[in-house]
This record gives sequence, C-alpha cells and structure tokens, in this order.
Amino acid sequence: MKKFWGMTIVAVLIISGLGMFWMLPGERIKQAQQMKADGSYDYVIILGAKVNGEIPSLSLRYRLESAVDYAIQYPHVKLVLSGGQGKDERISEAEAMYHYLKEHGIAEDRLVIEDQSTSTYENLQFSQKIIPEVSGVTIISSDYHLARARFLAKQLGWKSDIVAAKTPESVKAKVLIRERLALLKTWVFRK
Repeated sequence: MKKFWGMTIVAVLIISGLGMFWMLPGERIKQAQQMKADGSYDYVIILGAKVNGEIPSLSLRYRLESAVDYAIQYPHVKLVLSGGQGKDERISEAEAMYHYLKEHGIAEDRLVIEDQSTSTYENLQFSQKIIPEVSGVTIISSDYHLARARFLAKQLGWKSDIVAAKTPESVKAKVLIRERLALLKTWVFRK
C-alpha cells in the first residue's frame, strides 16, 4: 500500500510538472500576441526563417506579407531584415527578404540588412548594433515565436510591440512544442 501511494504522488508531481510546462509558456505565447504594434516605433525587425534555395519558406513568406501590410500602413518605419545564411540556403534570409519586399513595393531606403545572425537572440543583438539607439522596436515574426522574441528584446534593453504573422498549418503542432522548450531554455539562460 505504501508503494502505491508513493507511486501515486510521483505520478501526480510528474503530471503537474508537465501541465506547468505546457500551460505557462502557452500563456506567455498568447499574452505576447496582444502587444500589437501601432506605428510608435521607428524600426521594425523582421525575424528570419528558412529560405529554400533563394525562395522564402511559407513561414518567412507569411512574415513578409505581414511586414508589407505594416510598412504600407506606417510609411515612416524602417525595416531591419534579420537572418543569416544556413548551410542549405543559397542566399541569406535577409537577402531573400530584401528581394521580396522590393518586389512588393517597399522602397530600398527603408530596408536595413542584418545577414549574420543564426538565432533569435543574434537577430536582435546584431540588429541593435546596426540601427541608431532606440528605446523600442516592433518585432515581426510568427505568432508562436513572439513571446521569446519579446523576452530577448527586453534582455537587450528594448521595449517592444509586435506584428504577428500566422503559422503554416503544416508545422503548427511541431513548432508549438518546440517553442515551449525554447521559451523555457530562454528564461533559464537569458539568450
């Protein structure tokens, strides 16, 4: 009987821990999506995503579609295109974004390229080095990714608001689990 109660307590603790693992990051992900941008910040950072050869992946394309809409609505903002080149990409994510935005009518003088970063933290850190000192920025990324991006922006001393791009249905389940783990890791290591 003692063994039964001991195993029951362990099972309850494990289930509670898994519930917290799922719920707390999930709540932060939802909260981040409420911080909608209104043109207050002069710089927008578009976080990179996979490029297939030279073509933006569906995730990156959704981010870019959101960026075009925002740039048209707020013509004073400059857009920082942030993303390096992966081993399986012919061009950097920033260069793919540059071509897409120019093709969709965004003036070249509004585009700032940051093409060295390989992570969300580097996206923000390297972008911070190439733009004037500002108190805050607008971040454009996939909806699931914004809590972590805002947390990292805060670590770098920035306030932030967001433009949420939709997540492709084909990757939604995978990225929601992965993002919860990444968010927990970011909270612990601050990067």
